[in-house]
Amino acid sequence: MVDSTQIENHSLSTQNLEPTLAPSFFIDSDNTAVQAFADHVVGRSSDDIDRGVQLYYAVRDSIRYDPYDINCTQEGFRASACLQRGRGFCITKAALLAASARAVDIPSRVGFGDVRNHLATPRLIELMGTDEFIFHGYTELFLDGRWVKATPAFNLSLCERFGVRPLEFNGREDSLFHPYDAAGRRHMEYIRQRGSYDDVPFEEIMAAFRRFYPKAMESGFRLQGADFERDAGQTTNSTEDE
Repeated sequence: MVDSTQIENHSLSTQNLEPTLAPSFFIDSDNTAVQAFADHVVGRSSDDIDRGVQLYYAVRDSIRYDPYDINCTQEGFRASACLQRGRGFCITKAALLAASARAVDIPSRVGFGDVRNHLATPRLIELMGTDEFIFHGYTELFLDGRWVKATPAFNLSLCERFGVRPLEFNGREDSLFHPYDAAGRRHMEYIRQRGSYDDVPFEEIMAAFRRFYPKAMESGFRLQGADFERDAGQTTNSTEDE
């Protein structure tokens, strides 16, 4: 009998990792600012797991999560643009983590799934018209011979404002979503997976955004003068009474 683990390991060892190491339009790991950021974060570390973890926390906490001002252009979705602005949302922060990893020779790609009861405010729910968040982005890093998922979207200070436990990442286990808030109430669930990509599928995402969020897209996905972290105390939790 053939061991399924042996089959999986053989598949991983023979797969072509070149596309997940090369710069792409959105995961622009050849950008000088991205390279400098990654080099500064990892320092002299030569251990891929250690470097992947350091990059995760750097992107998670030094780049502010802001879904009130999404630049729905190709340039706006680039990893380097997220770094330059110092803020982004789940897709652009996932792209930045992927680009930073590639910049230090760690294979990476981006993955997407649809979630319900995401970190949200009443104002954001009203703009979007739903509590379903499509194409929620995360990063996959190839560490110690396997793909590991990590979601660097929600910075520590934001999690504290929302009353949810921040997502930790050890480089060995998937770190995908906040299933419960700090009080132990159901907070987030994945309702469908959309797969993994070597680059951000911009046109596919825009088509889905136009279909699911017509009101938000009409406004350019911007809430002028609003501050997401300031609004975080006014969260919605549709499963609070369950």
